[in-house]
Amino acid sequence: MPQVPVPPVAKKIPVTIEQLGRTRTDDYQWMKDDNWQAVLRDPTLIKADVKAHLTEENAYREAMMASTLPLQATMFEEMKGRIKQDDSSVPSADGDWEYYTRFRTGDQHPLFARRPRGRPDGEVILLDANELAKGKAYSEVSAADHSPDHKLFAYAEDAQGSEVHQIFVKDLATGEVLPDPIGSATGNFTFSPDSQWIFWTNRDDNGRPDKIFRRPVRGGEATLVYEETDDGMFQSVGRTADDAFVVISIANQETSEARIIPAATPTATPVVLEPRQVARLYDADHWGDRWVIRTNADDSVDFKIVEAPTASPAKANWKDLVPHAPGRFIEGVALVKDYIGRQERADANTKIVIRDRAGAEHDIAVDEPAYSLSLGGASEFDTTVMRYGYNSPSTPTSTYDYDLKTRQRTLRKVQEVPSGHNAADYVVERLNAPAADGQLVPVTVLRRKSTPVDGSAPLLLYGYGSYGIPMAASFSTNRLSLVDRGWIYAIAHIRGGSDKGWNWFLSARRMTKKNTFTDFIAAAEHLIAKDFARAGNIVAQGGSAGGMLMGAVNNMRPDLWAGVIGQVPFVDVINTMSDTSLPLTPPEWPEWGNPIEDPEAYDYMMSYSPYDQVSAQAYPAVLATGGLSDPRVTYWEPEKWVAKLRPATTSGKPVLLKINMEAGHGGASGRFDYLKEVAHDYAFAIWAVDKGWEKA
Repeated sequence: MPQVPVPPVAKKIPVTIEQLGRTRTDDYQWMKDDNWQAVLRDPTLIKADVKAHLTEENAYREAMMASTLPLQATMFEEMKGRIKQDDSSVPSADGDWEYYTRFRTGDQHPLFARRPRGRPDGEVILLDANELAKGKAYSEVSAADHSPDHKLFAYAEDAQGSEVHQIFVKDLATGEVLPDPIGSATGNFTFSPDSQWIFWTNRDDNGRPDKIFRRPVRGGEATLVYEETDDGMFQSVGRTADDAFVVISIANQETSEARIIPAATPTATPVVLEPRQVARLYDADHWGDRWVIRTNADDSVDFKIVEAPTASPAKANWKDLVPHAPGRFIEGVALVKDYIGRQERADANTKIVIRDRAGAEHDIAVDEPAYSLSLGGASEFDTTVMRYGYNSPSTPTSTYDYDLKTRQRTLRKVQEVPSGHNAADYVVERLNAPAADGQLVPVTVLRRKSTPVDGSAPLLLYGYGSYGIPMAASFSTNRLSLVDRGWIYAIAHIRGGSDKGWNWFLSARRMTKKNTFTDFIAAAEHLIAKDFARAGNIVAQGGSAGGMLMGAVNNMRPDLWAGVIGQVPFVDVINTMSDTSLPLTPPEWPEWGNPIEDPEAYDYMMSYSPYDQVSAQAYPAVLATGGLSDPRVTYWEPEKWVAKLRPATTSGKPVLLKINMEAGHGGASGRFDYLKEVAHDYAFAIWAVDKGWEKA
């Protein structure tokens, strides 16, 4: 009889923390490496006892899930088989060239390329990311762009998964990568409109975007352009759609400010467009002869669009272009010479609206219960063509070029599924789950037509619910590995996202954050009531802030779940939001509250913080994942969570930890390596429902 694997037992070193007159004890604070900034850059520097414990945890999980290895391998091959291996993007025309990415069969990473406009031949390889990744455990090209004069190509590489980037510039005439790459960058950069300068965002020693620099594009001395003194603000730099300005964008979740530099004077000191004001957001683009600004000013909760003169863009001169309409959330704006495209969201679905300079509007919409439209805009300003994409949970992505003047659309690409896919074999439904306060929570459901709706099918329920980020009702080939096995896949469009407008976000943050968790539970209960699932036969999944959701609902209603998958889970909320050395702590106080200065925020946060609310109860099977070089949700959060959960659970069900020792927040960088991680998590879901640990 095979020996049952023995789980690691984490040592306890109690640390008492006093804060705002409150006291808490943390037995596993030792797992945090005080030298974590260095570990992000070089994971070999991690403390020996932490590395030993993570190694033991990985080994235990592998032993416990050994029976799933054939299933993991099968699902990996299925997922790989649904990817067109020699896939390519639809070329984007700009000037005399068309730019695109493509893959060769077997490649983990893309080729960045261009060819003469309107011709199928004459390809020029700008970057082979496979060559860049050779010999590296991790390599991700996070950003790439060509200069406006098409003579240079720049790209930002993260070589650790730590989001610390180097920016390289390549001379396209000689093929030479210029010396002196830019280091310690966030990955964000832009060329000046005259192609003579490159601007970028610096990353400080704690991982924060603190400064904008500029230097001659072919190398030379760096000049500080702007330094943000508020640790709570993010920043980035870019160009307006018409290349008339360089724009520095400064923002957190509720406040923003833009500083502008005219294209004619790229070395000028940036000028504030409109000074920041707490709880007011705006983003600005330039439309040839005026500014176009999306904003929530003047109580426009779901945002409106205003215009302002080029020379005097401050708020005093803002004039409504598209007035505010409650419940119609304006997500984004794209500009070309004579048209504005905007993307709107309502009831967890999207719509695209086109407006000409005379103010005439028309819609691009789809009549389906759940779908996703995404406005891609245009890569050049003087055009009448914008690009958009459409898909649904059952329908692969179609990419269209839309002529704004003639209203004719041209299908440029349909996502190929080489192993075969028939959308008619699937059913997509939209439910509305009643929350405790009467709000209706949209739930998107995908299943095969042959899957019965009688409670017998296992169900995976996915959720996120933070930062105003909506969960699109979109197509994913990976999900089919569950759905084709008789599972039902559901997405809960819970508060904390903007799925039903910006108020949907505002009603689940800070002192109302628990609405996110109770909405997810309401979604599960409604699925049970409608016979899509049964309690104890559901696997819950979420990542990052969605991992915090997993930790919370695991504590609140463990009886609902067969398994819980917390991917890079933000679960140690009170400790993280009290640690100002971490890069995301000050910028995230608007989202969660500041437990260092606000007793009410401390108490509320403590009441749901998943790590702190672990108690003796019958938990489901749990899988927590993380990355050693993750700067967003540090590896010790899932490590501490597992260490505390395992001795607390009374169910006898396993609590497992998977730490990627060579990656960060996004997991593996290669397109096939990433699929192995998805296959692992889905295999865990099946294993949890089947109670595979009892059959080993």
